[in-house]
Amino acid sequence: MANLNRFLESAKLPRPFEALFKGYRRFNRFLYRYMPKRLYTRALLIIIVPIVILQSVLAFVFMERHYELVSQRMSEAVVREVATLVYILENFPKKLAEEKVEHIARDVLGLSASILPLEPLPAPAPKPYFDVVDRGLSLAISERISKPFWIDTVGRSKYVEIRIQLEDSILRVFARRSQTFASNSHIFLVWMVSTSIVLIIIAMLFLRKQIGPIVSLANAAENFGKGRPLTNFRASGAQEVRRAAQAFIEMRKRIERQIEQRTTMLAGVSHDLRTILTRLRLQLALISETQEADAMRKDVDEMNHMLDAYLTFARGDGDEAVTDVDVELMIEELEEECEISGYHTTASYRGEPVVPLRRLAIKRALSNLVTNAAKFGKHIEITGYNESGWLTVNIDDDGPGIPLDQREVAFRAFQRLDQSRNQDVAGSGLGLAIARDIIRGHGGDVHLEDSPLGGLRARVRIPI
Repeated sequence: MANLNRFLESAKLPRPFEALFKGYRRFNRFLYRYMPKRLYTRALLIIIVPIVILQSVLAFVFMERHYELVSQRMSEAVVREVATLVYILENFPKKLAEEKVEHIARDVLGLSASILPLEPLPAPAPKPYFDVVDRGLSLAISERISKPFWIDTVGRSKYVEIRIQLEDSILRVFARRSQTFASNSHIFLVWMVSTSIVLIIIAMLFLRKQIGPIVSLANAAENFGKGRPLTNFRASGAQEVRRAAQAFIEMRKRIERQIEQRTTMLAGVSHDLRTILTRLRLQLALISETQEADAMRKDVDEMNHMLDAYLTFARGDGDEAVTDVDVELMIEELEEECEISGYHTTASYRGEPVVPLRRLAIKRALSNLVTNAAKFGKHIEITGYNESGWLTVNIDDDGPGIPLDQREVAFRAFQRLDQSRNQDVAGSGLGLAIARDIIRGHGGDVHLEDSPLGGLRARVRIPI
């Protein structure tokens, strides 16, 4: 679909086709905006909408064609019987005709007929808009009998009254309402609707069973991306879903094996390098106190510090388990640590404090951001809140900040923006990189923004 859109956009279309394409794009945007976003709901709509459209068409055809046609034929049959009674009254002696009419109507035609003295017909009653009986009877009497008449299809719910004005009398006929229209049409609608409801319920059960493995796979991928343990996840469902789940399981195993191998290798490298640094310290301890020896000791300490930073960045924190962490308490600890170090710091938090996180990793990430703010600012504000399924922590400082075009560069490993920050501050250029790596390991991200204090704001957002 995307390739089709790009092709149509790049192609030079005639004006009518261009208007058609614009309408097609508007329709797509409308569907994307208002259609449900969940797979289960969309699949259910794919089943329900055709059923509703099909039944609507069938109901329209049945009610508009079959029902009205049958009712028209039944009304014409009743009118023919009434016309027979009119013919008898007009062509036979009056007394004999009246006796025969009542007898024939009652015993042969199933009608109730009586002869009334000649009087004006009642005023026409209001015509019911949806009454097929009224329209059918009126049309049939006008075409077949061609005499003044009056009908009442509303007054008595079970009967229809017909009055025909003759030369010297009024013929009044009562017919059962069921004789004039198809009274069993509701059975068709009841069966159609009830059958559809049963089919929709069955479809819902089958859809839920089929979509369940897809939801489980999505949840497993999301939890794995956030570093949470996967429990009781196995490949299930349709063949394609099973293949996707099995591929995910194999991918997870390869990633975990790669992380384990990298951790083992880094542990060996760390051991070897620290052994060399220890020997250097011992050798420096045997050297007399000179200015050159002090410089070498500082270099060794800096190398040790840089080695710790590099290993922390390369090792990551995937081996730490996810636990319920009191974020409010963690922010208070960061505030106390900054106050002890001599930085003016304020902290606040609102919302549910307990959040599932890797505590040591998150504290290291926030500590790196706070340390970064303390290096270049005099005042620090730490604010956190838990709202709408997201944990957000803002760290503001009143330092010089970072230019907008350099903020993404600041997250690169071993990158120091000396032109925009203090050149006299030592560091490995890994603080922001480690923080972003940890936060992305929880499924979130960290961004640099302008601070209300005039410096830099580090905004951390993690989905809960």
